[in-house]
Amino acid sequence: MSEEANKKKYSADSIQALEGIEHVRMRPSMYIGDVGVRGLHHLVYEVVDNSIDEAMGGHCDTISVTINEDNSITVEDNGRGIPVDMHKKEGVSALEVVMTKIGAGGKFDKDSYKVSGGLHGVGVSVVNALSDNLKAVVHRDGKIWEQEYQRGRTSYPVKSTGTSDKRGTIVTFHPDSEIFQQTIEFNYDTLANRMRELAYLNKGINITITDRREKDDKGEFKSETFFSEEGLKEFIRFLDGNREPLIQNVISMEGEKNDIPVEVAMVYNTSYTENLHSYVNNINTHEGGTHLSGFRRGLTTTLKKYADASGMLDKIKFEVSGDDFREGLTAIVSVKVAEPQFEGQTKTKLGNREVSAAVSQAVSEMLTNYLEEHPDDAKIIVQKVILAAQARHAATKAREMVQRKNPMSGGGLPGKLADCSDQDPERCELFLVEGDSAGGTAKMGRDRNIQAILPLRGKILNVEKAMQHKVFENEEIKNIYTALGVTIGTEEDSKALNLEKLRYHKVVIMCDADVDGSHIETLILTFFFRYMRELVENGHVYIATPPLYLVKKGSKKQYAWNDKERDEIADSYSGGVSIQRYKGLGEMNAEQLWETTMNPENRTLRQVTIENATESDRIFSMLMGDEVPPRREFIEKNAVYANIDA
Repeated sequence: MSEEANKKKYSADSIQALEGIEHVRMRPSMYIGDVGVRGLHHLVYEVVDNSIDEAMGGHCDTISVTINEDNSITVEDNGRGIPVDMHKKEGVSALEVVMTKIGAGGKFDKDSYKVSGGLHGVGVSVVNALSDNLKAVVHRDGKIWEQEYQRGRTSYPVKSTGTSDKRGTIVTFHPDSEIFQQTIEFNYDTLANRMRELAYLNKGINITITDRREKDDKGEFKSETFFSEEGLKEFIRFLDGNREPLIQNVISMEGEKNDIPVEVAMVYNTSYTENLHSYVNNINTHEGGTHLSGFRRGLTTTLKKYADASGMLDKIKFEVSGDDFREGLTAIVSVKVAEPQFEGQTKTKLGNREVSAAVSQAVSEMLTNYLEEHPDDAKIIVQKVILAAQARHAATKAREMVQRKNPMSGGGLPGKLADCSDQDPERCELFLVEGDSAGGTAKMGRDRNIQAILPLRGKILNVEKAMQHKVFENEEIKNIYTALGVTIGTEEDSKALNLEKLRYHKVVIMCDADVDGSHIETLILTFFFRYMRELVENGHVYIATPPLYLVKKGSKKQYAWNDKERDEIADSYSGGVSIQRYKGLGEMNAEQLWETTMNPENRTLRQVTIENATESDRIFSMLMGDEVPPRREFIEKNAVYANIDA
């Protein structure tokens, strides 16, 4: 065998063991982020990432994920199969090394994988350590091999259990309830959204997800298969399906620049929001990084050069900024980097400097060619940029008004705000309350030391349909900015939020438990997602859960948050009960509102998180945009109860 062929051979020697897994169970959050719902689902992504790595190397085209009846997960691929021969350094099978040694895997051997995804090389060994049971089955070289593990420790040596004409790896694991005490129940939609995303990011791969926990009316398990022929071009159409296109074509490119694989797809729509999504080795880089900076620079430079040459900017009396070129833009940037360097609070910001120039060059070439070949589209885009520049000029003045009212710059707090006396932001809470009536009740019932109340009049502006200057001019939105004490706008991003002077570390949305209340919640959440995303990403936004019913019998009383609880309480009282339905917060007195919804000892707050930024973007544009049919379909599918009249 030649030296080159020997280098590329995927065998036990390709597996490098970096360190043990003894402390994984003691400090799981160091490895998977947290031990809540997000960390639980991350276990699946880690196993799937190994299969995706095989696919990226050209060795695999089919992956299946199954949620089993007992809430275990099975991930199967048709890759080469994890090597099972003896690992020289460790003295055991390479399969055992991969499954029991932290950081052990082919992705650390540059000859096995050029690039790979996963959580920075943590891999399946962490999944094994955090599962009460895991079984690995390998079809390789005509044989079937297997090994089982209990909480990361082997139950028996790797053994052959038969012959096979297939190849690939099958991993089945059950998360350990000692670690995941909140829940070990997987959410089908959460996993399906990620599998769809992976299919778009890695075209040509069949990814199937099946839920065996329940059957439909036909006796079939819930299942979906995701496959993309065009990759990011299809992804962008999916994401932007609920927006009105400005141009009909998707502008896209795929290739290598400076030995870095770069894939870009972008489209303009008639909205006023900018939606940029970036990936490195299939990891969603929420905090951006050098690849996103390169995209912005390439886009701005190329479009500005074209617009200047066209003479269309001659009549504008003020400078056009990078923001103006990105209004109404939806774009996806995906790069593959051999040794990614991640920064930022959540380690999702790319730091490799060489990537910026590669992406900028790729985008510049792509756009230059497109604008020359599609002059009508080019004119439409530049006209949109001019309108955006004019609106931004108006928004700058409106934003300056917001900043002047900022309490930290001496402008004073909103008159409607009932502030708290404590000055420590970590202890302080701001309740955004629907209406003056409920606001008055909340002011009387609150803990004045740490709880502030800001009543909101009616339904706040739908920012999904509003130009930026209209958002900053809106009185209720100005009051939210001012009460929070945050500053907005940077040279690169006019909506960027500075949280250094945030006055409350809990911002609680408290609305009526009815259809109108839910609509107001959604409007506020849309505003936070589009204009204060950092607030959500840093875990500061919550939703209060007021009760729906008060069940009484004599001197006994209990609150119920849903119909099932109401019926169970009524049955336990065995007749003669009175049931009060709370249609709004104003129907509770101050003591009841405190007792059920505001008292930290008793209340239930739901923290708002962004599990999947691209899916969140799609859902907000669907719910709050102009297209009615997809919104109706979503509501009919997801509403627990809803009266749809139109």
